[in-house]
Amino acid sequence: MTHPQNGLTYAQAGVDIDAGNALVERIKPAAAATARPGVMSGLGGFGALFDLKAAGYDDPILVAATDGVGTKLKIAIDTGIYDTIGIDLVAMCVNDLICQGAEPLFFLDYFATGKLEVEAAARIIAGIAQACRLSGCALVGGETAEMPGLYAPGDFDLAGFAVGAMNRGAALPAGVVAGDVLLGLASDGVHSNGYSLVRRIVDRSGLAWDAPAPFGGGNLGAALLAPTRLYVKPALAAIRGGGVHGLAHITGGGLTENLPRVLPEGLGAGIDLGAWSLPPVFRWLAAEGGLAEAEMLKTFNAGIGLVLVVSAARAEALADDLRAMGETVFRLGQVMPGAGVSYSGTLA
Repeated sequence: MTHPQNGLTYAQAGVDIDAGNALVERIKPAAAATARPGVMSGLGGFGALFDLKAAGYDDPILVAATDGVGTKLKIAIDTGIYDTIGIDLVAMCVNDLICQGAEPLFFLDYFATGKLEVEAAARIIAGIAQACRLSGCALVGGETAEMPGLYAPGDFDLAGFAVGAMNRGAALPAGVVAGDVLLGLASDGVHSNGYSLVRRIVDRSGLAWDAPAPFGGGNLGAALLAPTRLYVKPALAAIRGGGVHGLAHITGGGLTENLPRVLPEGLGAGIDLGAWSLPPVFRWLAAEGGLAEAEMLKTFNAGIGLVLVVSAARAEALADDLRAMGETVFRLGQVMPGAGVSYSGTLA
């Protein structure tokens, strides 16, 4: 093959393979720290191997989930705060897996950008690794895609893929009946849904991202980037303790849309809105945006990040166990004949 003068290179086209290799080397220690029983390979191969028998499963059912972070990414991009957005990515996937009754086993990420900035990418992936470690989930691989011309300078996107397992016959929801109690676990803020509306409200307020947050918690950008809470370990402990019939991760659609997903036909949920107090961030969003209560309950988690549907006989014991594991628990209401979610009281 000839070598013409003035020939182009991939780097001149905007793709830096050396930067990608540098990123892989940079994140290897963080990924290695997430290792768990069952992991058979490290980063760098064409695929990741996982041994289900070594993970303790004799007759496993695999459960898969995928998600992203949505337009919350724009706040991270605009503020340059990259340390927590990877936690959101993992949480949105592993919190869904536990709702099926599955233990998260391993995670892969997809990071796409116009030009790879190794320092920023390393901070994002460090957050991913941190969340994996806290969830008992191994970070076994991923993909970094540098695509000049497709993304504006500084922009990037994230997607996550998680696989979990459970023993055959352990799938949730199961056994939900009228009279079951609804236990709500507090969220850590807006989590990762509704950010197109959040950003519209912030724009309407005229506040800059570095302005003090009107609801507390430092500056506005950092406060709104508070990451999604990881519910994996307390939820799995509750499931293994018995009495849990279903779980609902309260994401897009809020309580209104997510709770019915775990209720069988003919049953609905009755929720007392006075059972918990609306966190300050949601009060500010509601006031600044002029949001109706129904809109709040269908767009945001409104302070409740996960709902457990539990037997009435086990409700108090499970609530005590969850509090002992650091969760803030509210008795929201109960399962009743009907359909959908009915509310009593008002958000306050």
